[in-house]
Amino acid sequence: MTGSIAAFKACQVISKLVQAGHQVQVVASSSALKFVGAATLEGLTGRPVASDLWAQGHMMEHIHLIRWADLIVTAPASAHYINRIANGIGDDLLTTLFLAHQFDKPFVLFPAMNTSMYLNPVTQSSITKLRGLGIQILDSASGVLACGEVGYGRLLEPEQILSALSDLDRNFSEPRLEKKKSQKLKVLITSGGTQEPIDPVRVITNKSTGRTGARLAEVLTEFGFDVTLIRAADSVQPHGKILEKTYVTFDDLHLSLRETLQQEEFHTVLHVAAVSDFSLSGTVPLEKRSSEEELVLKFKKNPKLVNSIKAWSKNKSVQLIAFKMTATASLEKRAEAVTKLQSMSQADLVVQNDLSEIAPEKGQHQFRILRASQNFENAEVVNDASSLGEKLGQFIFNSKDVL
Repeated sequence: MTGSIAAFKACQVISKLVQAGHQVQVVASSSALKFVGAATLEGLTGRPVASDLWAQGHMMEHIHLIRWADLIVTAPASAHYINRIANGIGDDLLTTLFLAHQFDKPFVLFPAMNTSMYLNPVTQSSITKLRGLGIQILDSASGVLACGEVGYGRLLEPEQILSALSDLDRNFSEPRLEKKKSQKLKVLITSGGTQEPIDPVRVITNKSTGRTGARLAEVLTEFGFDVTLIRAADSVQPHGKILEKTYVTFDDLHLSLRETLQQEEFHTVLHVAAVSDFSLSGTVPLEKRSSEEELVLKFKKNPKLVNSIKAWSKNKSVQLIAFKMTATASLEKRAEAVTKLQSMSQADLVVQNDLSEIAPEKGQHQFRILRASQNFENAEVVNDASSLGEKLGQFIFNSKDVL
């Protein structure tokens, strides 16, 4: 929605689309929100309004939304907006959304403006240029305008807009929709930490909360990926429609990860879980633990799950993004750990972080992103899980086997 008094008509269109069962996300310019409040739009759609290109945690919204939508409608489309996108200007969320459009789905404009602005040679030239690019522009109606004049530039009535969208929707055959559905990329994420029981009530575990894995699942779902999350039972749960499986012990995770990879074809696996290097060799009876002055626990070495992901995978060309945490290590030691992980797991990408660079109270959690064989000093650095998710989403989209 761009700035126009005709925005109230768009609200009626949104209401009808939602009632018909469609998912609607409103992207509004700052000018549009002067005519219709964000609370109204959120009330109609059940979704927060997207309007700020620089919103924290949503820096890639123009990419996420253009991938998510099946149909993009600008109503009302002002002369200012039409002329900007026709000339490739991208300085806010609405215009960058257009620049991110891949012309693989309908992009429809419903102009609304004063007659002189509509008939201005610059605007008409922009309309012609956009139509030449394949953008569908539904001509404005003639009638009484907000300024009191009579002429072209009046936004079509809600019923006319809905009828035009309905006609457009019928151009999509069912086989095409099914093909599109089948091409949705599947991503598997592990998160949280394993627990190894000492006795029926006590465990040995680690400090992983699963917060990073949950946030990555949310961001990649926003990208349009079909995400499955295997998380620790007591870890942070993600928001949104994400298929979740839970585990407790190393053996639980081992079985769930192997079976999931063997049964389904995933395009990419993000192994974020903090997995115990050792498991206890049996639990200790409560009565023995309480009667002994000292308690000796025996551990057995666990295999590295990350090293088996590609071998287990039904998709033999699966991409693996592995995570490596170090504990207050020097840059040299971190680089060695990353090189070893890449060598053993054949990871396509490694994300490295260090305990010393985590500041939960500030919302900061520094990550280094390294491609296979990339020098550690050349790693790309991001400062939170949301930014990391956006970078990984771009990596997945740009990979060679994306359809």
